[in-house]
Amino acid sequence: MRTGIKMAYAAAITYSILIGLSFMFVKLIVHTASAFDILAVRFLLSLVMLTIPILFGWIKLQIKLKDIFRLIPLAVLYPIFFFTFQTWGLLGATSAEGGIIQATAPIFTAVLAAFVLNEKTNLWQKLFLILSVGGVIFIFVMQGSAISIGHLGSIGFLLLSTFSFAVYTILVRRIGQTYKSYDLSYVIIMLASISFIIISMVEHVLSGTMDEIVKPFYQPIYLYSIFYLAAFSSVSSILLSNYALSKLEAYKVSVFNNLSTLVSILAGVVFLNEPITSVHVIGAFMIIVGVVGTNLAGQWSRRSELTIKNEKGDSYE
Repeated sequence: MRTGIKMAYAAAITYSILIGLSFMFVKLIVHTASAFDILAVRFLLSLVMLTIPILFGWIKLQIKLKDIFRLIPLAVLYPIFFFTFQTWGLLGATSAEGGIIQATAPIFTAVLAAFVLNEKTNLWQKLFLILSVGGVIFIFVMQGSAISIGHLGSIGFLLLSTFSFAVYTILVRRIGQTYKSYDLSYVIIMLASISFIIISMVEHVLSGTMDEIVKPFYQPIYLYSIFYLAAFSSVSSILLSNYALSKLEAYKVSVFNNLSTLVSILAGVVFLNEPITSVHVIGAFMIIVGVVGTNLAGQWSRRSELTIKNEKGDSYE
């Protein structure tokens, strides 16, 4: 396996771990500030972190104004549409329902990748992909979390959130090799920061609660949680995922997102003393086998094709 591909897999795994841990930090402050306040501060701090190396000359951006306009659709899809639709969806749906629906992202990605990027999956990859998604759904459903049809509007927003992320993954895969990972990540986070700040300010102006913006900053748990979300869940994860997408097929990177669910469960067990059951163990096994199988099945297929080609080549000698 080439070094670049190994690095891409390492990036995808690390990205999944960082995102998985982010659920715990969001859970710690979700009642401290509004969702859009958290997003505004999170991405503003992320932008500051990415700007510091540029100001000191450690990194030089190679982005022009026309590139910013070209990358606006990416930022709109993720994180703007992704988090906005997710927030609206969770107003009327449970977090478990959100988890179940978000688990279908690799399926959306695989289907879109086949049409847009011509990234084909073989039968084994499809089966492993379904197994991984099934592991996430199994965990939520067996815990008594079934999707209710009584609030289809909320479910619709959650589906739009998941679909937005799938389309984002496809677009990054298509143009990711044109830009450096840092340049791409910087523009996306800058546009997201501006958008969430505007949404947060409008929300407070309309409700007359401008004074509530600074209140959460007096709580230490808010400060270190926001730092993690900005430095690791936003900056590091976007850099890692964009790098992985520049080297690996979109559906392969997308299926790693299901590892985030596993990491979030383990974080709850270790840090929040949440119980772990046989359901979690079975679901975790399905997720891991599905993720590993989806990626290895493609290599098996390529090796088989090379073997057949070599055998045909030998027959002509």
